[in-house]
Amino acid sequence: MNFPKFGTGCGYYLLFLGMRKKERFEKIIEYFKEHKPVAETELVYKTPYELIVSVILSAQCTDKRVNVITVDLFKRFPHFEQMAEVDSAEVFDYIKSCSYPNNKAKHLVGMAKMMLEDFSGELPENIDELQKLPGVGRKTANVLVSVLFNQPAMAVDTHVFRVSARLGLTSNSKTPLDTEKQLVKHIPEELIPLAHHWLILHGRYVCLARTPKCKECGLTEYCKFYGKNKNNN
Repeated sequence: MNFPKFGTGCGYYLLFLGMRKKERFEKIIEYFKEHKPVAETELVYKTPYELIVSVILSAQCTDKRVNVITVDLFKRFPHFEQMAEVDSAEVFDYIKSCSYPNNKAKHLVGMAKMMLEDFSGELPENIDELQKLPGVGRKTANVLVSVLFNQPAMAVDTHVFRVSARLGLTSNSKTPLDTEKQLVKHIPEELIPLAHHWLILHGRYVCLARTPKCKECGLTEYCKFYGKNKNNN
């Protein structure tokens, strides 16, 4: 199949607007495997307890801010036991610089209590069980089983939702769950935990929401967004 070429000043790019979805996935996965073979969460944690606390805090808050907050938070509350025995107002004092600190403080205390009462302090490996915990939705549960247990779960945050749509990996997706289903259908199961981080990091540092850095992106050859907006880049 012949594709039209367009000059960009940095070489020629092929418009893959007619590319089959399977081929688009393959090309993008190949790129990430070569250029980002190691990709992992930027949240700083040492234990499953620290990760679940950090992921709950990270909702609509940057990982960088969460990592600052948790330094003192984990000194005061090193395990579920210490978190479960205090009022949420005390937790609030440690996390007030993040988004929605009142709700998150209540969620953290409630989560810690349920972890001790219902799960004996051992984080469940099941997504449905995890979602019973306060502050844990499907995205958070997927992050936990993916990072901690290397399960093929695709957590869809705003970065994953945006990047997968722009690249053309998903189409007409209206919800995170729809995006999740489309992605796991085409990504090899063993690569799903890694692909989750590929898409997040690409969205965080390259495919920005308002001003995507298309000139710095190595995926323009396969990107629907770039193809449609090439004259503005």
